[in-house]
Amino acid sequence: MSKTLWRKIQAFVGVTADGIPGPITAGAIANRLGIGTPEPTPKPDTAEFDPRSEKNLATLVPNAQRKAREWLRKCREAGINVKIICGTRTYEEQATLYAKGRTESGRKVTNARPGYSWHNFGVAWDFVVFDENGQALWDSPLMERCGRIGEDLGLEWGGSWKRFVDKAHLQLAIGITLAEARERVKDGRAVA
Repeated sequence: MSKTLWRKIQAFVGVTADGIPGPITAGAIANRLGIGTPEPTPKPDTAEFDPRSEKNLATLVPNAQRKAREWLRKCREAGINVKIICGTRTYEEQATLYAKGRTESGRKVTNARPGYSWHNFGVAWDFVVFDENGQALWDSPLMERCGRIGEDLGLEWGGSWKRFVDKAHLQLAIGITLAEARERVKDGRAVA
């Protein structure tokens, strides 16, 4: 199918019309039509971490899941109560975030348009440290400690970025560019 036809299909069902076919687009269309698969939920007997982290871990590609679990274990061993608060995002979810501080009210939370975030390809996750009362500690020095633990494991930490510092972001380094990732998805191939 042509990009034009894909855009028309996407616009017709009410998902972000980027014209790029692939599993993310198919999933967004299926969900909009009510025929999508339900959100993954961890099995209670196999859950290793808190339910929120497990739910977000389940959205990542297998290699990223393994690395994220290793990272979570290391953080917990260091006595840090950290949770994964976001995993994979659809292009539509990314468009909503990108609009914040631009066409929607609020502060900017991302510089990445749909298809320009590693979250869109299942290899990135966001995290936050919590105190004993369950309050998020966004400015805690433990956020940096978690990022450094990720870097020690070979992950890319957004806190080390120069242009848009994102201390709550980790991603699997997969050795390809975002343009290559978009092409792989378009061709129905795995990204990582």
